Amino acid sequence: MTPGGFFGRALLVDVDGGEATGAAFELSERVLRSYLGGVGLGTWLLHRLAPPGVDPLAPEAPLAFVFSSLVGTPLTTSAKFAVVAKSPLTGLLTDALASSQFAIAGKLTGHDAIVIRGRANELSVLLIDGNGVRLEPAPELTGLTAAEAETAAKARFGRNWRTAAIGPAGERQVRYATISHDGRHAGRGGLGAVLGAKNIKAVLVRSATKVAVADQAGVLAAARDLRKRSFGPATAKYRELGTLANLLAFNAVSTLPTRNFTAATFEGAHQLAAEELHELRGVARNSCASCSIGCEHIYSRKGGGRQRMEYENVFALGPLCGVSDPDDVFAASARCDELGIDTISAGGTIAWAMECVERGLIDEPWLRFGDGAALLRALEAIGSRSPGLGALLAQGSRRAAEVVGHGSIDFAPQVKGLELPGYEPRSLQSMALGLAVNARGADHNRSGAYEADLSGELDRLDGGAAHVAAAVGTEDRAAVMDSMILCKFLRGVFDDPFTEWARLLALVTGWRLDADELRDTARRIVRAKRAFNLREGATAADDTLPARMLETPLELGSGRSAVLDAGRLRSMIAGYYAARGLDEEGRIPAADLEDLLLDA
Repeated sequence: MTPGGFFGRALLVDVDGGEATGAAFELSERVLRSYLGGVGLGTWLLHRLAPPGVDPLAPEAPLAFVFSSLVGTPLTTSAKFAVVAKSPLTGLLTDALASSQFAIAGKLTGHDAIVIRGRANELSVLLIDGNGVRLEPAPELTGLTAAEAETAAKARFGRNWRTAAIGPAGERQVRYATISHDGRHAGRGGLGAVLGAKNIKAVLVRSATKVAVADQAGVLAAARDLRKRSFGPATAKYRELGTLANLLAFNAVSTLPTRNFTAATFEGAHQLAAEELHELRGVARNSCASCSIGCEHIYSRKGGGRQRMEYENVFALGPLCGVSDPDDVFAASARCDELGIDTISAGGTIAWAMECVERGLIDEPWLRFGDGAALLRALEAIGSRSPGLGALLAQGSRRAAEVVGHGSIDFAPQVKGLELPGYEPRSLQSMALGLAVNARGADHNRSGAYEADLSGELDRLDGGAAHVAAAVGTEDRAAVMDSMILCKFLRGVFDDPFTEWARLLALVTGWRLDADELRDTARRIVRAKRAFNLREGATAADDTLPARMLETPLELGSGRSAVLDAGRLRSMIAGYYAARGLDEEGRIPAADLEDLLLDA
């Protein structure tokens, strides 16, 4: 019997040639319980369906839209889905989470996941509903933004379809292109390039069925309770100022990466701060689908228009590139949305290029730190993959550094090819470990260890055993939340997370779960991610940070020096491997592989 909240099947779609074909792929209860859905289930599907060593942009490389048992329930923030594939940016596993009505409609096509393989003959849209799958040529969508493509698709096929689309950068296979829907983005790792390589401009889904939960009354009561708790102090920051509230706080404690990580404070931070922008430009607050928090803050743009701004896009397109004019940062963020590119990778790659220009390694004298017009010009070059600089930067900072050479890889702000988010590793050493070992690369959402660094409960400049425990703990919690799927902004409302999550899942699925089983599930998901990367050629040498972080201390305003040398990082990584039950080379013992159910 299929557990509540699930259909027990994925849909495998082949778009080779001019038609689409769909086939059911059965998902056993054992697999569903072991991986939950979302990122966990997506990781298991990639193991089963991605040929070892496959080129991420090859037709046979799968791209999976994965749902969970909570999607479609009244539980706040549960209208989320994961997109999982092998990354064209890193060559390793990548996943991105997003919230929108696409999640609900996609699941209610009657599937726990939709996996796309093949390559259409021409630019097309893929439609999935109760009538099956079909491929429709759509050359008229060429070059449109994702939002424009969504509008055009609804005009052609009807407003009851939900759409996930790529922008021009995805069509041109920029290696950090995004997939967008309802103004939200599955942003990191180049998933838009994978969809673009399949000649699919948009995926349209339409609800066709319903899914039952095990305890309807219990789910409704839990939803009321969770909604009430979501209005509490744990989410107040996000409601009042949004994630941009982090900018001044991080600047104050010297952890705001500036000018390609050459500094950790930015003299123009106040101009970009949420406090100032909220007062001068704040015009609206919005929520994701089925969310009661409302973290999305909308600001007015110079010359008209509105723009959603978050900490990460402001950091990456502002301080990281030395740009302090909010109009320039707003315009750059809007252009990233229109082109369909990840703001963090775009900002990191451009900041690296700016430093290369300073050092005489790239001959583009106009590309300078602090120049907002240069930032926009570089984004245009990336989005169009223009010959020369645009084509170079469209590869991301690691691949670009391999082309430029002259030691430029030492200051390329990336781990495993994924550009660093807005946290200075030298002054946040739990986070430094989390960034180094994470399967996706430099990622703040799969390892939120900065919370421990900023808690005041350990010395954030002196990485050791406590930092290892913090990194492991936050990675485990993220693995469960990303697979259930619930928004990370809810994490603070749970007093006993694993126990409370087990209860929510039990109400939906009917399983008798406890906290210990969920902890085992978290460890399984983390290990399965590592197992995929090991299969694709990753080694312990990939678990590291850029040489700049390990060789150049940071002098802080407090008078202390933030030092993270290679020896300390290696010691923490050894502790992490031990805590994860890995050998000294970060490999999973053969006796433990059976628990991953990769042949189930």
